This record gives sequence, structure tokens and C-alpha cells, in this order.
Amino acid sequence: MADPVTLENPHPLKHVAIIMDGNNRWAKQRGLGGIAGHEAGVERIRDALETAKRIGIDTITLFAFSSENWKRPDLEVRGLMSLFSSYLKKEAKALRDDNVRLKVIGNRTHFSDRLKTLISDTETMTANGNLCLYLCVDYGGRWDIANTAKKMATEVQMGRLRPSDIDEQVFAKYMLDGGIPDPDLCIRTAGEKRLSNFLLWQLAYSELYFADCYWPDFDAKALEMASNEYYSRQRRFGLREESDPSKGLGHSAHV
Repeated sequence: MADPVTLENPHPLKHVAIIMDGNNRWAKQRGLGGIAGHEAGVERIRDALETAKRIGIDTITLFAFSSENWKRPDLEVRGLMSLFSSYLKKEAKALRDDNVRLKVIGNRTHFSDRLKTLISDTETMTANGNLCLYLCVDYGGRWDIANTAKKMATEVQMGRLRPSDIDEQVFAKYMLDGGIPDPDLCIRTAGEKRLSNFLLWQLAYSELYFADCYWPDFDAKALEMASNEYYSRQRRFGLREESDPSKGLGHSAHV
């Protein structure tokens, strides 16, 4: 099969969102503690970034820790936060040198001051990167939408925004992600087929791909397979097959 990057396609694969599922099950199969699965999963982030550069992807968004994950056992939560801190400390310079810009998306109020500073420092250090890596940590799609509505309500109350001005485009600009493009493709590993409160607004018309392997086994070849599957599909954005969404809805009917 030809390299997908060379194929003529009106919607090239530029932004991939990934729900990194199956770390605990991967570890359990091997008689290891759950945190070992998460540690193995971190290694796959490097593979994803390297493969993304090679096949023309310029944005990767990873669901690293959901707002619901705080309900997990305390030992696991502490281990995940420690792993997150270690990742930032170890990878910051490598990300910068590899021209990767890191941005953390989520509710930071539950983080320690030390972790907040570490996040801010890493974001500053990597600010000039071309390949964007967004880590969703303490993030939930419903929270994101509700938080955006709250900010906009405040703007209306202060007289800086008129209710009549609010539309989908304006709403998106107020979202926490600050204008991340909608993902072209959302991948979930470990065979589960649900979004689990991930990017509910942004994934409205994204292609969905479900991989049976656990995240620690999702290597470069697996991402290439997902990319090839994406290029085998036709994105219609609610239009008829022959319609071109880039030209607007016009008189085309919805499917």
C-alpha cells in the first residue's frame, strides 16, 4: 500500500486522539503490578510521536488521566501522579530537542503546587515545537463543556459577550483546549468501544478506530494500520457522498 501521506485526500490525517486503555490488564497478564503497565505505556508515547512525524501527523492528543480516575485506589492514583511528574522531568528536554510542543489540558486545581510548576515549566520549554502533544490529565469531556459554558456566562454577565453572538465557533474558542483542531481520528486500545467522556465536543465527526491490543502493545506498526484504515474511509461530515464539506452545506442533504 502506498504511504498514506502521498495519497490525494481532501482530509489528510493531521490530528490523532488516543484513549490509552489496557495498561492494568497488560500488567496483570504478566503478573506485574498495575503501575508497571502504566510505565510500559509511557514508552509507547515515544513510538507514537516518532511514527506521527514519519507519516505526516502534526497533532497527537492523549487521554492520560480522566476526572473519574481519582476514584481509583489511592495507591494507583499516587503512582500515576508520580509517573506523570517523572515523565515531565525526564522528557522535557527530549521533547524540546525533538521539536515537540507539549500542552497539558485538564483541571489543574487538584494538582500539587510543585506539579503545577513542573507542567508550566515544561510547556514553556517546549513552546516552539511544531508537532503538538496534548496530554489530557484530570480531564472529562462533560467537565470541559460545562466549564466553557460557565466562562461564557461570566462574559455575558460582564457585558463582554452577547448571547446572540454565541454559536459553535465562538463556543469552541472558549473551550479549555484554546482552539485545538478537531481530531481526524480517535483511537481506543484494548478492545473497548466507547469514548469514556473524552473530547465529547471535538469528536463530533472524527473517525473512530478500535484496536484489540492493549496500549503497551500499540507500537509503530499498529499506528500505521490505524492510519491506513483512516485513509480507506470517506469522510462526509453529514453530507451526501458526492458533496464536498469544504464548500459548505449548500443544498446538499444530510444522510
